[in-house]
Amino acid sequence: MKAVIVTEFGGPEFLRYEEVSIPTIEKNEVLIRAVKTSVNFADIKSRYGKKGVKLPFIPGIDVAGYVEKIGSDVAHLRVGQRIIAFPKNGSYAEYVVASDQLVFPIPDELDFKTAAACPIVSFLSHRLLYNIARIQKGESVLVHAAAGGVGTTAMQLAKIMGADKVIGTVGSKDKIKTAEESGADYVICYEEEDFVTKVNEITSGNGADIILDSLSGSVTENSLNCLAPYGRLIHFGNSSGKVGKIKTVDLHSSCRAVLGFSLGTTRKLKPHLLKETAEEVIPYLVNKQLKIKIGHEYPLSDVAKAHNLIEKRVNKGKIILNIE
Repeated sequence: MKAVIVTEFGGPEFLRYEEVSIPTIEKNEVLIRAVKTSVNFADIKSRYGKKGVKLPFIPGIDVAGYVEKIGSDVAHLRVGQRIIAFPKNGSYAEYVVASDQLVFPIPDELDFKTAAACPIVSFLSHRLLYNIARIQKGESVLVHAAAGGVGTTAMQLAKIMGADKVIGTVGSKDKIKTAEESGADYVICYEEEDFVTKVNEITSGNGADIILDSLSGSVTENSLNCLAPYGRLIHFGNSSGKVGKIKTVDLHSSCRAVLGFSLGTTRKLKPHLLKETAEEVIPYLVNKQLKIKIGHEYPLSDVAKAHNLIEKRVNKGKIILNIE
């Protein structure tokens, strides 16, 4: 089979499109014939050796395709079934393996393009808002990096779940339209104006009830200056590469909380939790309440172009790799 292999840590030049052996499965695993996969920022971090992976490896963390083969202990899936999954050892390949707990059937009404774009961004966004932030109807939500895959998805879900005001921040003016099209009531370009001042102005000085932060660094620190009493700041990434410092004195008297979440850790330690998430998210996609913003598509052999796009932060929405 064809697959993309990272041979050395570093730039996109170390992504090799090569012939490799089809993987084997254990009794609780599923072999998947991949149709499409997506590119996530975590793939870039892995390529640079920041995720503890060992060389050589296949990148990629989600996939859409067909069940090709099931292990002897797998009872709830069948060969030929259309699915989305979080593979065990990468998704940039014609065949991938996943634990049966991380394989989720999808109906015929859900096309593979949308399916491939959705697992990371929709599962993550839903858990951030519903399970971690415990969003309540009428609350205000601030989403940083609002034009990216998670940002565009989280803002839509916030609206679906009853948010009153949805505010997005973006790094450049050309991303404002993308955020607006994904449900943002207000969009702030943080490189040109102070997002703290704007958020407090929009919320009549109260601040946002929920803030979703994947950037870290000064963005995390400044977010506490526009977080409402009883508000929840949800930290789920470090894409800025910088560390944010939080003072405990900023929390107890205001009844505010800073919460962390990792979908990767959840897949590893508590994969059973994602069955509930899939049951909530997939119907939103089928009935088109939730629309995943797809900005770019490439054949698997052009993976370096896709990585360049997301690494330079010029992508708008999700990037899809076509495998079939």
